Amino acid sequence: MSQLPATNAPEPYIPPPSEAPKKDIRSLRPGDVFRWLAAGWRDVCAHPGIGAFYGGAFCLMAIVMGAVFRTKPEYTMTIASGCLLVGPFLAMGLYEVSRRRELGQSPQLGSSLTCWESHIRSMAMLVLVLIVLELLWGRASLVVFAVFFNTGMPSTTGVIQAIFNPENWEFVAVYTIVGGAFALLVFVITVVSIPMILDRDTDAITAAITSIEVFFHNTGVMLLWGAVIAVLVTVSLMLPLAAGLLFVGPWLGHASWHAYRGSVEWPLD
Repeated sequence: MSQLPATNAPEPYIPPPSEAPKKDIRSLRPGDVFRWLAAGWRDVCAHPGIGAFYGGAFCLMAIVMGAVFRTKPEYTMTIASGCLLVGPFLAMGLYEVSRRRELGQSPQLGSSLTCWESHIRSMAMLVLVLIVLELLWGRASLVVFAVFFNTGMPSTTGVIQAIFNPENWEFVAVYTIVGGAFALLVFVITVVSIPMILDRDTDAITAAITSIEVFFHNTGVMLLWGAVIAVLVTVSLMLPLAAGLLFVGPWLGHASWHAYRGSVEWPLD
């Protein structure tokens, strides 16, 4: 009886080891938010000159947004989304200051302004994602205005009257929900992604996924952190010429670095 020739069975596919950086997402408590703020304030006090430069930049953004609201209120949400786009990247310089202090190095304004150069590819990809969100946010804002003001876009006075008129509660509710949804999405994607790119030189996708993981692993604490940011920024904007941002902008920038360091742990290689 003849034997059948042996056949070489294909070897099972073994995927290559992941090149993504190893990390652990820490479990957070509400008190961590205030520890981040305390650490951020220490960074501000250690380098007030650098903080004043970035605080001035944040103030200028707020002044531009106020000017747009007074002249073209229907584009306020678009400009606000643009500020949310520029703000995190401007804050990257503050992250660099906090990073250097953590390493025992002396921070410099010049190095903080150019810290993005070695991460240009990852930053460009993240910029592209945020630009798409900005465009969608701006379009949604115009649609809400068009639906509720079908006789034409209102003036600045008309917008204020609409907001404080109890009969227009539906407009206010929809406008707030739409804006809040996009703001939350931007927050979820960027809460630790940009500091992570600066710290570990990761790609934008890995950084954004990590940011999303941090949010969903610690949703309550992250919502508290987002609420603290929103309250402090709102109070700052209520002062003349948004002068509060001179202090709150750098403070939150440094605190955001400590939020990243407190949320993501990198085991020793």
